[in-house]
Amino acid sequence: MSNQEISPQTPVRRQINWFVLMFLAFHVPLFVYPVLRLSVWLSLPLWLTLMILIPLVSSQIVARFWLRGSLKKLAVVYRKTADFWLGMSPVLLMLMLVFEFVLLVTGIAPHIAALWVVTLTTLISFIGLIVAISPRVKTISLTSSRLQAPVRFVQITDVHIGSRSQSFLERLMFRINRLHPDFLCITGDFIDAPGITEDQLQSLARADYPIYFCIGNHEKYEDLEDILQRLDNLGVKILRSDTLHFRKDIQIIGIDDMEDPLQVEKELKHIALDAGAFKLLLYHRPRGLEAAAEHGIDLILSGHTHNGQIFPFNLIVKRVFERIIGMYSLGETRQYVSQGTGTWGPVMRLGTYSEITLFEYDPE
Repeated sequence: MSNQEISPQTPVRRQINWFVLMFLAFHVPLFVYPVLRLSVWLSLPLWLTLMILIPLVSSQIVARFWLRGSLKKLAVVYRKTADFWLGMSPVLLMLMLVFEFVLLVTGIAPHIAALWVVTLTTLISFIGLIVAISPRVKTISLTSSRLQAPVRFVQITDVHIGSRSQSFLERLMFRINRLHPDFLCITGDFIDAPGITEDQLQSLARADYPIYFCIGNHEKYEDLEDILQRLDNLGVKILRSDTLHFRKDIQIIGIDDMEDPLQVEKELKHIALDAGAFKLLLYHRPRGLEAAAEHGIDLILSGHTHNGQIFPFNLIVKRVFERIIGMYSLGETRQYVSQGTGTWGPVMRLGTYSEITLFEYDPE
């Protein structure tokens, strides 16, 4: 066989090899090692160990590949259960490593160590669940010389309807309505599943203030055009490299999320900016501060990072993004990076919290 005949298969083989490598690197420490080690500590028979191990190890493959698009109730329950196990797994791994050391230096019995690990993992995970379903309101007070009158607005981001339920959105909008904002900004990853209906999003239509939206990466993974049509039908103002004035002294700009780190710079060149107005830019990823400063943007609202959502993944996020949480400034331009209102995958937060951000701006 010639080299020309085998070369087209090489990229495919590389992708398969990479997938297998990542699968093993991810599953062995998170799923295989803890289950096998706990089985040894509890002296479980092989058949019972395999009955526990096989479903847990395969749960993410089944949930994310075989059942990904299914809207059947059992499939949804299975995906949520698999995701919760995914969230528990780093907690379990860290506690396993701690108790490996405890077993080395103390006389504690292995089955007692196992019971402590399981109990603490369950307790910590359910605390993480409570934190995830109870967003906090974070208030940020600022001033601007470009404002003619005070304004208060709310940012939510990474709500992830699909991973999160209709009832979560309804509770979220109830809390936002009680803040009486002048307008609401949704900075992407609002929806992360296909087939989310207008009925599931109906609480948006009941808002008595404008809602502005820019797309995130997850909308692009799903039925993007259908998502945008549903949001438009509900009265949401969609900004795709476009602008609207909330009032004469406030211009709101939205730019589509892209992996390109120069996306904000490229798009701002083609957008008509109001030099005298307070300019608010909605962009999903925490990038573009430098370009925004060059174009006189006053504030960028971003999300995407979730601040890692579950410790220690925030340490990984820090290696990818320079700005992962909170307020950053460059000259007169600010960028606020929210750690997210919802959750992706596990409905769980550890070391982070779900956030509704209220901005209160006054004229200088």
